[in-house]
Amino acid sequence: MKATHYLLPLVVAGLAVTSAEAAPKKPLGKWTCEDFIGLDDEYKPKAVYWASAYAKGGAPEDGQLDIEGTEKVTPWLVEACQKEPKASFWMKLKDGWHKVESDSKSEMEKMKNKM
Repeated sequence: MKATHYLLPLVVAGLAVTSAEAAPKKPLGKWTCEDFIGLDDEYKPKAVYWASAYAKGGAPEDGQLDIEGTEKVTPWLVEACQKEPKASFWMKLKDGWHKVESDSKSEMEKMKNKM
């Protein structure tokens, strides 16, 4: 868990440095799915890490980075954004996290029922 406290600033710094040329020239809060899809595939997970960490009021959520969740959200988000390129990136990101969280809860319930 403590590693995530050190990892988040590195990811944010890496995103800022490496995607300066790749990212659209507008605030992330105004991105459309088309802007997200326009990123190089290498930078898409970094954008999801950053956006997820700063989704609540511009501050990191507990300073933690959910790598496993991001690995699930990113491909879902790419697919959803390809279907609706004019949709809000933020709204799709939130929808993706809700889906991942509900899937995780249902998996936990299944595990509890097996015990």
